Amino acid sequence: MNTLKPSILIVDDEEKIRKILKINLQQNYSVFLAKNGVEAQHYLENESIHLVITDLKMPGRVNGLQLLEFVKEKFKHIPLIIITAFGTVENAVNAMKLGAFDYILKPIKIAELIPLIEKALNYGELIRENSDLKEKLKKYEGRQEIITANPQMQAILNTIKDVAQTNATVLIQGESGTGKQLVASSVHYMSPRAEKPFVEINCGAIPRELMESELFGHEKGAFTGAVQTKKGKFELASGGTLFLDEIGELPRELQVKLLHILENQRFTRVGGTTFLQTDARIVAATNRDLALEVKEGRFRQDLFYRLKVVFIQIPPLQQRKEDIPVLVQSFLNKHRQLNVEGAQKLSVSEEALQALTAYPWPGNVRELENTMQQAIIFTKGGEVQLDNLPDEIRSGFHKKAETKEELQQEKQLRTETILRGIEYDFLKRLLHSTNGNISHAAEKSGYDRRQIQNLIKKHNLNVENFKN
Repeated sequence: MNTLKPSILIVDDEEKIRKILKINLQQNYSVFLAKNGVEAQHYLENESIHLVITDLKMPGRVNGLQLLEFVKEKFKHIPLIIITAFGTVENAVNAMKLGAFDYILKPIKIAELIPLIEKALNYGELIRENSDLKEKLKKYEGRQEIITANPQMQAILNTIKDVAQTNATVLIQGESGTGKQLVASSVHYMSPRAEKPFVEINCGAIPRELMESELFGHEKGAFTGAVQTKKGKFELASGGTLFLDEIGELPRELQVKLLHILENQRFTRVGGTTFLQTDARIVAATNRDLALEVKEGRFRQDLFYRLKVVFIQIPPLQQRKEDIPVLVQSFLNKHRQLNVEGAQKLSVSEEALQALTAYPWPGNVRELENTMQQAIIFTKGGEVQLDNLPDEIRSGFHKKAETKEELQQEKQLRTETILRGIEYDFLKRLLHSTNGNISHAAEKSGYDRRQIQNLIKKHNLNVENFKN
């Protein structure tokens, strides 16, 4: 057992029994008391309980047997001991068949109860260890590795290996779909914290009014709808890693609170007064240029430098073309079960690979993976052909030039592709700097509103993604 006292929840409608058990057990255990099954459920959902000792017969809508069912469904790792009278031993035996660890007869003899408690706690510890091991194996088996042939990405891999061994805060910056979450999880799983939780929160996906509660938790009654105490991400991630995705979307008032936590490693729940400690390692990510956000007054400079202890800039896929063939093969292997013919081994034709490599990939690695999933579904004979690729990839591709006319076509195509990429980058920077306001973007750039709207439509951008 760990160095903290194991916690025992005693459930009995007789106050005298509850008090006697607490007096005899509180020296060696943390004891919680519940007078009925409903109250017991509340403790189970909000406290770290190691063992439940419950009377079998209790008034109310949740008796001992129903409480056992609740524990077995939601808290399989918590053993439960039944308290029963001599005349209802048969019921207690039936409860054991349903998953109770053991039973003890009234009147309870403490000398008999203590060894039974220790046996149950040891059993619960074994169950937890086995469950934790299974979860760790799932995480490692299901975790995608960073696959690259690009020197810049290989340098990033070396940075990840080095920083993972420290507790330094990491800021990852890159376009949507470049793999920021994958880099963040790699920092965690290569670190000594790998066996602790990796907790994620998307700062742009949660309404502003709920974000504080999500991060820091709340006390019961802190606001309308707060019917019970809730732990926040900082508590859940303590000892492990908290990944703050799209940190650039975090409201200014919460940026201040995050800064204080980074400086002091402590916080209070919403509606609470007690300071709680956290040992969560912070990894943040953004698709915005945070230096520009600071300059424009949308992100706190002091928080920016707090987060940027280690800075990782992930290049877009169009800047690492050598990664496309290895990623294509990786996605073929990963998603081959989608093939309607059930091909065991999939490949891609030279012409299709040339088209995939020539395409600018505005959606980056995520778009490439989605494209390969679609292509695999429609592939016949085990080889992805040019015809299996989406129209936008096929339409921008021409075979290698062998005549003067084909050379002119290829030069024109490549010029258009380069200009399209420059235009796309310009438009994204402009919308970021103007917070997605088309009028401001037009005024700042010298274009009129209609031209800005046409560019947005041409590059299939959503201005809502650029708004705070």
